[in-house]
Amino acid sequence: MESLELLDCCSPLAREPLDEEQAAGLARVFKALGDPVRLRIVSIVASHAGGEACVCDLTAAFALSQPTISHHLKVLKEVGLLTSERRASWVYYRIVPELLADLSALLQTPGGVGEISR
Repeated sequence: MESLELLDCCSPLAREPLDEEQAAGLARVFKALGDPVRLRIVSIVASHAGGEACVCDLTAAFALSQPTISHHLKVLKEVGLLTSERRASWVYYRIVPELLADLSALLQTPGGVGEISR
């Protein structure tokens, strides 16, 4: 999971600028989250009972074909946001909490959350 390794080396954006490699890796993660369907998938998985969701739960939540949902899940797995486990004929997806925590920490301001000046 290259994204997790990339984030391990990143300080919050407000402390020091990202280098080119860090920015490229993080852009892939944010690009994956920038799609409304993928953002909803992450939200559904994260809020689902037990912290995991069956692919059948995800397919039922969208008016999209199963191959389209599978494509979105593949993208989310490739950037390290989701993991999966096959159980019998179903695949269950889980959030990678370390990556979400790292993304959150990366976006923190030095003074804490909520310091937005307008």
